[in-house]
Amino acid sequence: MKLKQLEGLLGSLQQFENPKIELEQYPTGPHIASRLLYTAENSFGDVSDKVVADFGCGCGTLGLAAGLLGAEHVIGFDIDAESIEIASSNADELELHMDFIQCDIRNLRLSDRAIDTVVMNPPFGTRKKGADMDFLSMALKVASGAVYSLHKTTTRDYIKRTALREYNASSAEVLCE
Repeated sequence: MKLKQLEGLLGSLQQFENPKIELEQYPTGPHIASRLLYTAENSFGDVSDKVVADFGCGCGTLGLAAGLLGAEHVIGFDIDAESIEIASSNADELELHMDFIQCDIRNLRLSDRAIDTVVMNPPFGTRKKGADMDFLSMALKVASGAVYSLHKTTTRDYIKRTALREYNASSAEVLCE
């Protein structure tokens, strides 16, 4: 699938009508979502034929992009039932199968390395300090391959250091700014 085609399909997705501020809900735009997943697949081979998890999936944009790019299985995780309803509706619209699990990511119980690739646009931690790091820690525990995560520019150096030193990431790179 071409990048522009992917972006166009993601641009048709339903987004939050009333985002919950306390959950730091905000839509992942089709431009950044398409480029993130397109790069993950075409530069690193981390999507097609892989089990992909979308942590804090919201309306499902990142996970659905993975599905459109040929992921074997996509699972969206979110604490908010209304978000999962929107994401499920979006999956139906695109005629994609995507499973959804409503949970607090901090309490996720998956066997280590059950997921090949985790994609996420986590809360940035502006409402609940450390929320972004809770997501990153769990992603690095369950992903056998790669974690792709969106973060604020001001926290990137800290996130890279923490991923390497405290969460045992084998590498940490900024792919796009």
